[in-house]
Amino acid sequence: MINRFSAEIATATLTAGLGLTAVIGALEFGIGWGDAGPEPGAFPFYIGLLVVAASAGNFIQAIALRHGLQSVFLDREQAVRVASFFIPMIVFVVIARLLGLYVAAALYLTFVMRLQGKYRLITSAASGIGAAVLFYLVLEVGFQVPLLKGPLEAALGLY
Repeated sequence: MINRFSAEIATATLTAGLGLTAVIGALEFGIGWGDAGPEPGAFPFYIGLLVVAASAGNFIQAIALRHGLQSVFLDREQAVRVASFFIPMIVFVVIARLLGLYVAAALYLTFVMRLQGKYRLITSAASGIGAAVLFYLVLEVGFQVPLLKGPLEAALGLY
């Protein structure tokens, strides 16, 4: 069981970390004013600072309201539901790195439709494969945006 206070602190810490990452990354590109105007890192730098400041505000507010934030934020049943969507997304990322984005998309959609949507396997597989083919046609052929490919696309000569 996770209470609301813990969730607020964790979220504020996570968003502050993301904001700090943006600030540090922006410094590599320059944040000042160059001959052609603002340097490339200026906008991300200030947005990162804004995120860090907002996160600090949320953190301070959570500390100040600590006693009022003791209600349950996530119980066991809800955690299982969240994990049932989160874990397949993590597996999708790993498969995309190993087998390519289109194979991962087909497998992910097939898996999610079958196990969570309770669709028949043939319907799930046809939808997953159809979506992957549609993504390929629209993104690679239509818009000529190359995405991560794996060994199957190489075997089919789709590079």
